[in-house]
Amino acid sequence: MVAVCASVAIGCSFKTPAAAPPLRPIVMPDLSSVAESVRDQARARESALTRAMASPQATAPDRAAAYGEFGKLLLAAEYGDAAETCFGNAELLAPDDMRWPYYHGHAYRRKAQPAKAEAAFERALARQPGNLAAMYWLGETRLDQGRTDAAASVFEQALAIDPRSTSILSGLGRVDLARKDYASAAARFEQALAIDPGATFIHYPLAMAYRGLGNLAKAEAELRQPRAAATSPADPLMQDVARLLDSAMAYQSRGIDALRRNDAASAAAFFRRATELDPSSASLHHRLGTALFLSGDASGATREFEEALRLSPQLARAHYSLGVILASRRQNAAAIEQFTAALRTEPDYLEARLALADVLRGVGRARDAVPHYEEILHRHPEVADAELGYAMSLVILGRREEARARFLAGARQHPDRPEFADALSHLSTGSDTR
Repeated sequence: MVAVCASVAIGCSFKTPAAAPPLRPIVMPDLSSVAESVRDQARARESALTRAMASPQATAPDRAAAYGEFGKLLLAAEYGDAAETCFGNAELLAPDDMRWPYYHGHAYRRKAQPAKAEAAFERALARQPGNLAAMYWLGETRLDQGRTDAAASVFEQALAIDPRSTSILSGLGRVDLARKDYASAAARFEQALAIDPGATFIHYPLAMAYRGLGNLAKAEAELRQPRAAATSPADPLMQDVARLLDSAMAYQSRGIDALRRNDAASAAAFFRRATELDPSSASLHHRLGTALFLSGDASGATREFEEALRLSPQLARAHYSLGVILASRRQNAAAIEQFTAALRTEPDYLEARLALADVLRGVGRARDAVPHYEEILHRHPEVADAELGYAMSLVILGRREEARARFLAGARQHPDRPEFADALSHLSTGSDTR
C-alpha cells in the first residue's frame, strides 16, 4: 500500500491554529497480507482522513471522527500501533467524546499495555458514567495487572447496574479465583450459568473453582463441557469494529456470533459471503452448511457439506454433518459410511461414534453397535444417550438382565431422563423397548 509516506504526513503537514493539539503521525503497517477488499477499505478511510485534515471547513470533531473511523478499521485488522495513534489523535481533537478513549483502551489492550488501557477506560467512564462495557473492560485491565481489589470494586459497581450480567458475574468469579476464595468463585459461576446456560465461557473457570475446592469429579465434568472465549456485556461500539472488515474471517466471526444468538438465517448469510470471499475454505462451507441445516434448508446444507468434503476429504465434521442428514432421510447405509469416515479421521469424535452406534442399532446391527457404546461409556460414563442405547442393544441381543441393570443405573445417574424408567417398565411387561 502506498500509504506509508502519505499517512506519516497526516496530522503534521497541514496548517492548524496555534492552539491545536499536537497530533502524532500515523505510521501505516504493511497491509500486503490482508485481503484486497480490506486494502480498498483502508485506502478509502485514509483518503477521507486526508480530506478532513486538508479542509478549512472541517471542525475538530469532524477530524476526530475521520481519525476514529480509520482507527476502527485498523483495530479490526489487528494493527494496534497504528490504531492507537488514530484514537489518540481523535481523543485530542474531541476530548469530550467517550468513543475515542474507549477505542483507545482497546487499542492498548491489543498492544498488551494494560496500565495504559486502564487509564483510557477510566477516561471513557468519566465521559459516560455507567457504561457497562467500559466498566467491564476496566475491571479486566485491573485484573490483568493483579489488582484484584480495584477490579472487584468496578465489577461490583457494574453488577449493581445489571445484576444478571453473566460477564460481570464471571469477572467477579475470576477475582475470587485470584483470591483463592473458591467457594465464592463457584457460587458466582454457578449463578451465571443458571442465568444463561449457553454461556459456555464459564465452564473452564468453574472447573478451576471446583478443583480448588477439591471436587475433582465436578471439575472434570465442567472441563468436558464445550467452551468459548469470554464475552463482554452488550458492546455496540466494538460490534461496529467487528462488522467493519469485508473479509472472509470477519464474515465468519459475524456468522459465529449469529449462531450464538440462535439466528441461523443471518448466520447463513454471513457464511455465504465468507465462502464467496474464500471459496477454497472447506471449514467455511461446513459452517454455511450447518447454518443452512439449522434454518431448515437440508438440501442446501447437503450441497455445502459435499463441497467441504470435495475440498477436504478428511474433514471429520463434514462427514458427521452429512451423516446426520442422511440418517434423517433413512439413508442408513450412506449415513453409516459417513460416520465411519469421520471416526477414521478423529477416533475420539464422540458425536460421530454415538450417531454411528444409534444407526447400527436402528438397522438391526445391535452386535456391531455395542462396542461403540462401550467405547463411549469407557471414556465418557456420563453420556446418558450412550447408556440408553447400550441398554437397548443388550435387550435386542437377548441380554435382558444386563439391560435391566443398565436401565436401573441410568435411572439413578440421570433422574432427569424418564426414558430409563419407561424402558424398565417395558422390559418388565415384555414389550419392545426400541
